[in-house]
Amino acid sequence: MNTKWGSLAIACLAQLLLAIDLTVLHLALPKLTADLSPTATQQLWIGDMYGFALAGLLITMGNLGDRIGRKKLLLIGAFGFGVASVVTAYAPSAELLVAARALLGVAGATIMPSTLSIIRNVFTDPAERTMAVGIWSGMGAAGFALGPIVGGLLLNSFWWGSVFLINLPVMALVLIGGALVLPESRNPHAARIDPASVVLSVVGVVSAVYTIKSWVIDGFAVSVAIAALLAVLALLSFGWRQTRLAVPLVDLRLFRYRAFSGAVGANLFAIFGMIALSLIFAQYMQLVLGWTPLQAGLASLPGGLAGAVGGAVAAKLVMRWGRNTVVALGLLMSACSFAVYTQADTTTTFSYLLIGMVIGGLGVGFTFAVTNDTILAAVPRERAGAAAALSETAFELGGSLGIAVLGSILAGAYRDNLVLPPGLPPQVADSLGAALSVADQVPPPVIEAARLAFVEALQVTALTTTGLLAVLAVVAFLTLRGVPKVIPDDVLSHA
Repeated sequence: MNTKWGSLAIACLAQLLLAIDLTVLHLALPKLTADLSPTATQQLWIGDMYGFALAGLLITMGNLGDRIGRKKLLLIGAFGFGVASVVTAYAPSAELLVAARALLGVAGATIMPSTLSIIRNVFTDPAERTMAVGIWSGMGAAGFALGPIVGGLLLNSFWWGSVFLINLPVMALVLIGGALVLPESRNPHAARIDPASVVLSVVGVVSAVYTIKSWVIDGFAVSVAIAALLAVLALLSFGWRQTRLAVPLVDLRLFRYRAFSGAVGANLFAIFGMIALSLIFAQYMQLVLGWTPLQAGLASLPGGLAGAVGGAVAAKLVMRWGRNTVVALGLLMSACSFAVYTQADTTTTFSYLLIGMVIGGLGVGFTFAVTNDTILAAVPRERAGAAAALSETAFELGGSLGIAVLGSILAGAYRDNLVLPPGLPPQVADSLGAALSVADQVPPPVIEAARLAFVEALQVTALTTTGLLAVLAVVAFLTLRGVPKVIPDDVLSHA
């Protein structure tokens, strides 16, 4: 097998599995809760621990791959992910499940930046690299859409742990194929990783993600304020320390170049809308339209496939129109998809939703393919792991921000649009899901009013996101203007 394209196949396979794993747990939670009986707090940690460990360690693991070898780190991470998947699937208690999810996050943090940095080092031709990164990005979009389908199919016949055991055959392919095909690459001049920077990056990123998620769930509490303060102090200290190290974990000088900072920003805000949309529409399709989880998962598949197509063709569009135009077009298409959703109601047909899904999927594919490639091109190949980790960290933070901001808008608009008579259970005013949980205790018109309030809240949220992405499209067009269609190695960091 050709080394370049074989390496891309291995990287895409790992990326596909990680993307699927981000969403399958959502469907498994009801069965998992019935089996293990976790407390409300434990349920939150089961859902969040993977993301906390993943986000906190991405920067460290990206640099570690540069130091010890990206192939070695990917294979170690794949083996660890397989072991953690078995522990997770057969966890006999909620406490062990939380610990296993943490191990999955650690292993995922080794895999994510390794796949992208391997592509950066294997594809030395800039035009081929852009195409390869586009295909890699498209696989992520496809995996994100496949997660609910895979989960729904497995949960129809098996217990909740089956959604994690599906990782094993894929990880076996990654291990065997990676050992045979992947070339090793590392930074020959890598310096010792600074322990203080590692601690500060982990504390800062985890505290930031915790603050965002907890604010949505619990509101502004003392614990949220402490986490926010800790995040600010740790990240400021991390930034200050990076400017004083000969070889920093993150070269902050890169953010002086508008092409690099613009690409990172576009990455962050593109996932901002995509993640929130996935969660909101999962509720809309099931709670408003009455679809089963499997039907909702199948319905979302065209959007993911469109994202895969968008990522694959982005390189050709860059050659014709330029990077800034393709990224701006992708964000504008994403804005148009949300504009379509502003008209969704309780009787909306799948054919209408399909229009928004395909437009938005293509737009997300265009955006991620070009921004990821631009970020990678900003650094020498020897530092590809660190650059890939920055890209992935923006992904994690953008997803958390999207859920926090858009989730808060949805919840606030739901309460504002819901007019209820006195004496009803308080759950009705919390969310549509909570209202349906007490449907047998309230008159049917109240549930219908809750559905209408949710739809109106969805329309407000979609309109807000439409405006945000439209503005970002203009910003991306300006900040990426002048970036070459074909970026030679390290051109940005010498600009």
